[in-house]
Amino acid sequence: MIRPRKMKRVQMTVLKSDINTIIEYLGRNGVMHLGETDTITESAAVVRIKELLDKLRTACEFLGLALPTEPEADSVLPGEAEEAMADRLCAAINSLKEKELAIRQEKQRIEETFGEAKAFSHLNAPFADLDQLSYLTLRVGRLDPKIQPEFKRRMGERAAIVSLDGGKGGGDRILAASSRKGRFALDSELKNYAFEPIVIPKDYQGVPAELLEGLEKRIDSIAQDLEKIVDEKTRMQDENRITLRRLVSSLLMALAAEQLKSRLVSTSSIYLLSGWIPSDTIPKVAADFSRITGGRTAIRIYAPDEVPEVRDGGEKVPVSLKHGNFVRGFEGVVSSYGTPLYGSIDPTPLVAVFFTLLFGIMFGDLGQGFVLLLAGLLTGKYGPRTLAKFRNFSSPLIAVGIASMVMGMLTGEIFTSEDLLSGPTRALTAALTGNPMDRILTIIPLAEKGGSVKKLFYFFGFTVGMGVILNSVGLLINIINCCIMKKYETAFFAKTGLAGLLLFWYAIFIALRCVLGGRFERFDFAGLFIPVLCIFFGPVIWRCVARERPILEHGLMTFIMEGFVEVMETASGYISNTVSFLRVGAFALSHAILAYIVFRFTEELAHTGSPAGSISALMVLIIGNIIVIVLEGMIVAIQVVRLQYYEFFSKFFTETGVEFSPFRFRKSEIN
Repeated sequence: MIRPRKMKRVQMTVLKSDINTIIEYLGRNGVMHLGETDTITESAAVVRIKELLDKLRTACEFLGLALPTEPEADSVLPGEAEEAMADRLCAAINSLKEKELAIRQEKQRIEETFGEAKAFSHLNAPFADLDQLSYLTLRVGRLDPKIQPEFKRRMGERAAIVSLDGGKGGGDRILAASSRKGRFALDSELKNYAFEPIVIPKDYQGVPAELLEGLEKRIDSIAQDLEKIVDEKTRMQDENRITLRRLVSSLLMALAAEQLKSRLVSTSSIYLLSGWIPSDTIPKVAADFSRITGGRTAIRIYAPDEVPEVRDGGEKVPVSLKHGNFVRGFEGVVSSYGTPLYGSIDPTPLVAVFFTLLFGIMFGDLGQGFVLLLAGLLTGKYGPRTLAKFRNFSSPLIAVGIASMVMGMLTGEIFTSEDLLSGPTRALTAALTGNPMDRILTIIPLAEKGGSVKKLFYFFGFTVGMGVILNSVGLLINIINCCIMKKYETAFFAKTGLAGLLLFWYAIFIALRCVLGGRFERFDFAGLFIPVLCIFFGPVIWRCVARERPILEHGLMTFIMEGFVEVMETASGYISNTVSFLRVGAFALSHAILAYIVFRFTEELAHTGSPAGSISALMVLIIGNIIVIVLEGMIVAIQVVRLQYYEFFSKFFTETGVEFSPFRFRKSEIN
């Protein structure tokens, strides 16, 4: 298509009981552009879903599970049962998380206690005096096993409580340790729980071995508890992985739906849904809405010129482009510059053709082009899944690969070699013309290659001719677009309008006539002067035709200055835009020279006759081709894009439109 798809504004009145069904249809099929809203008030449902999603993300982060960032293809909107299940799973996972945290905190306290106690275990000082020498307060005694759990909860992080009867509890002997700062609180709580101190002999030196053994056993016991926690986490991962992903996908879907509903105009019983839909899909969409709601949806359809916001210029109609596989691959080149205005000419098909042609001219090599073709096939629909993320580059790679192969057959190059294709080329040219040639097109002007400077000039002239064609097409597109948009002054009198196009074409006509042996004639003054006068006096002529007053809108001096500047910009712009295409020939020549250097190095090394020379020649050939493909490929691609942007798009891309961005649950499905 040379024009964007026709769009219509569709307004629907939907019952509240059907709104979720309609939103689910829109989100799955991506058929309606809803536009943007400056302010969105979050409803209670949006807040609730966000909080539940945050809980699920926190829980899954603890389990080490990766969650989807958008709804999966088979997701459905959740109900109360799904939300209740999410709450239950979050509660169970958080309980395990809190249990692990408590055990790790206890482990840290016991290890610190053990480290301090062990540090003083060999001191030549009575145990009773250690309280004065360390940062610990140690209390050893008996406490009823039944109240030990309550006592531990009571003390919390203020003290470490260790059973001295096997390390797992059940006995009444304990060791209580706290920081020196917390000793008064420890003694107070021990007194409240009827703690009976065990008297350590006054002459006992250091820390009793029984205490250290009890601490070590408790550390081992805690390590076993942590292993059980890890096993439980693994079990919960395996059992709930699919469920958690499904719940998150459903909640993401519900979040998008609720956020959309919060943007819609509504009453107590209905919602008003309004957006842009491509005209060719409206019959099917309307039929689907009627089917899924039982005919309970009222639809009104408006053409763009029937929408007041569009007529006033406050809203732009979104642009939807519909292309085949080949052209679709080049949409990124256009969209990175801007979206064409609705109703204007779609330049993407022309970009696809010119991009392919210019790349092939600058990157002519049969073998290297085949590598690009192979890369395009591997990144395509039937290539490995690991390369799926490069699928958008598949069509351009295939196109430029084929173009490079064709140019390579003309220049006789295959992987920088100039000999492999000479035989088939001689046979083909002899059959067609009766004059056998090693290569059809010779770029490098070397006598031994059958080249000449004259042929090189012809080639550069051909590239300038490509520039004339591309510039002319850009000007024609601008004239058509301006007529479509009813900007007739620009269409006829601007430097990128009809006056500028006639000036450009007549200047090219004079240049060609002079090159072919003619000369500048007197009537050429009129051919150049008339378009220049139209550009200079264009604003005045148009204001007279349109009966706008005053004729000199900004005064005589401003009019004269603006006119001279416009004419000078026109002349300099067309010259630079045309001469700029000499870079096509220059990069084709540099590619050929680089390939020639690689070929000559390979040939010289191969002729040494030694095994080392043959291996070196092979390495130079492989590495040289890789460098040419990667380095030259990038440079050529950049230069082609530059020519498209500055020499082609600049003629007509003066204002950008709005890209058709339909409401979708899965953004990754947008092509």
